[in-house]
Amino acid sequence: MRTVAALVRHELRLLVSIGLWVARRRHGVRGGAAFPYARGQGVTLLGFGFVVVIESVMMSVLLRGHPAVRGVWFAVDVYTLVLVLGMHAASVVRPHVLGSGVLRVRQAGHVDLRIPVDRVARVRRELRTTHAAAEGELNLAVGSQTTVTLELAEPVVHTGLLGGRREVRLVRLYAEDAAGLVGALTPARTAPSPSPGRPPSRGLVEGRPGAAE
Repeated sequence: MRTVAALVRHELRLLVSIGLWVARRRHGVRGGAAFPYARGQGVTLLGFGFVVVIESVMMSVLLRGHPAVRGVWFAVDVYTLVLVLGMHAASVVRPHVLGSGVLRVRQAGHVDLRIPVDRVARVRRELRTTHAAAEGELNLAVGSQTTVTLELAEPVVHTGLLGGRREVRLVRLYAEDAAGLVGALTPARTAPSPSPGRPPSRGLVEGRPGAAE
């Protein structure tokens, strides 16, 4: 039952994302810096949508003698296309966001991980095209690529689409402006050094207030 509820919530997020996309609005960006990633998967989703259309046409011909079945199949294909559109829309309106001491790492409607910037030990640009599953690692590839790698000083808890929870210490993600994200995150995670004060007088250093005179 929990699995069904999680899938329903996910599909609702995709449908809401279509509305935000049409309205040219973004989700959760107010007051922060947005770093998009949707461009890297546009061609893939377009290709998938094209395959669904071709399949729908072919099945419509094959099932022309079974109107009831053809109607159900057509409805399923239309809903599949809506979900594909929703995946792309969610990727557009839900970018990565850096603000208020937190990096919000997202992927469409199924990943939304908040990483406090003070937990980021190292951040670097790193183009990777292969991602083997490993304990404590989260790979959010887009078009089979990641461009930024985050190493965390302390783990954060990632909750999966179906509610599974696990700790991650290394996160790889895709950002169209990888250099911009790394450049923005580096000063954000570095605490400013205290300004040097006026050096104490010799008398105070030696514990003899009159010695400086």
